[in-house]
Parts: sequence; structure tokens; C-alpha cells
Amino acid sequence: MTYRPSYSFENAIDDYLDWLRVERGLSPNTVQAYARDLHHFQGSLPTQMHPGSVTEEHVTGWLVQREAEGTTPRTQARQLSALRGFYKYLVSEDIIERNPTLRVELPKQSRGLPKTMTLDEVERLLSAPDVLTPLGLRDRTMFELLYATGIRVSELIGLRVGQLNLEVGFLRVVGKGNKERLVPLGEVARKWVERYLMESRSVLTKGDQARSANVPVFVSRLQRMMTRQGFFKIVRKYAAHVGIERPISPHTLRHAFATHLLERGVDLRSLQMMLGHSDISTTEIYTHLSKARLAQVHAEFHPRG
Repeated sequence: MTYRPSYSFENAIDDYLDWLRVERGLSPNTVQAYARDLHHFQGSLPTQMHPGSVTEEHVTGWLVQREAEGTTPRTQARQLSALRGFYKYLVSEDIIERNPTLRVELPKQSRGLPKTMTLDEVERLLSAPDVLTPLGLRDRTMFELLYATGIRVSELIGLRVGQLNLEVGFLRVVGKGNKERLVPLGEVARKWVERYLMESRSVLTKGDQARSANVPVFVSRLQRMMTRQGFFKIVRKYAAHVGIERPISPHTLRHAFATHLLERGVDLRSLQMMLGHSDISTTEIYTHLSKARLAQVHAEFHPRG
């Protein structure tokens, strides 16, 4: 039985997505990911089915179908999490009486280690752009900033001039869930940002001196804010140019930032704050990566390795 019999599945999804945007403050990319998962689940159900008529069997059948299609356990876990959040919202709003996802078990998954880079690879990538050109100086500055702070690519391209505190050497980053955090910048990255703002940004924007706090720090050749896809292509281009053949993404530099700090003794709580992880268990994955690196070094160099 449902509280709102005329309430359609499409109504429910639209209201939930609006709630995620307004109440939770989730980013457009995250909301789009929720929308994809929920619409895919809706597509597996009989036409015009009410959200309150969904049973555990419907949810389990959908996950089995996803597995048969080759979906990884990690992706299935994410999709079930999205569905759980959706139904938790519907129950809290008195739209339905019961949550059909409560007793559905998450697919078992092995937590893979994030891909990172060696110090040599990082140095080669950072040195790849031609800093005598406006675009090259922009790219070098973005690389330096990403590696120095470990911020997410969405936080990097969305960075506004008012979020820079170059005198003190900090960034004010707006991360997931619209949460703010302060991230130390480092002397080298700070100098690259200062040089970019003085020499390159006004050229790329054809005279805009970035006096307003709300203008983006980094802009494209078309004088617009950089996009995730555009920056991803830039990283891949330079990685190929310096002979890094395996796949490299902006997120790989974030992993390198975390891994290299841990290898040099940073404590886990400080790293959690810099990365903007809400749960320290997410940060702990890097301790496994660091241990894996130590085991590799031991096996390579110890006479009985």
C-alpha cells in the first residue's frame, strides 16, 4: 500500500534529485550519476509501476541482470547504494511505507588499489608543458597545483580567484556536499600560480585581470572555464608526450599526492582533511598502496627478496 497512489516513478525520481541538489548540495555530476542509476532501475520494471509496489525480488533481479551484463561488483554496489538512498527518501517523505532495499545484500567486491605515479613520472609530467606559451604556463600551473594539494579535478577547474590566499599559502576548496576545507598550497605551487596570474591568464582572457573574486582561475583558449573532459585530454596528451604509456588521468595525480605524502610519514588524519574525505576508511586505502610499494622495493632490492 502507498501513501500517494497517483505518484509516478518519474515524479519520485525528479523530487529525489531536486532534494539531492538543494538539501544535500551535491554536485551536478553526482546528481547525474544518481539519475542514471535510478532511471536504469526504472527501466527494468513493468511500465507505469508505482515506486511503492517494488519488492526485494525486483531489486535483486535487477542486480542479477546487471551482473549478467558484465557490471562489476563495485558498480553494482554503487547502484544499490543509490537505490537505497532513493527509497530511504521516499519513506521519510511518507510517499511509500516500506523500503524494499533494506534486506538486499551488497555484492561482494574487492577494493582495488588506486593507480598512482612514481616521482620520476610526476616530474616528467610537470615539466612537459612549454611554460613560455600562455597555454603551456596554464597547464604547468594546473599540474603543479593538483600535485601540491591533492584536490579533485572538479575542485581544480571550479577554482575561483577569491578562493586563493597566496599570501598565507592556502586554498579554500569547496568539495563534495558543498563542504569547505582549507588546503596548504606549498611554496613551489604558489609561485607557479602567481606567475600564471601575472603572465598568462590575462592573455588567455584577452585583458581580464581577474579582479573579481568570483571569476575562474583557469580558463580555456575560448575564454571559458575549463571542463573536466578538456583537462583530462590535456593530461593524457602530455603523458603520451613524455613517454608514459599507461593510462594517466587528473585523478592519478591526486593519488600520487596522497601516496607520496604517506611514504614520507604524514599522519592519516591530516591526509584525510587535505583530501576532503568524510570517512577516514576512504583514506586508509592509501596505506595499503604504500605497503604494496614497500613490498615491491623489498622484493627488488633485498638479496633474499
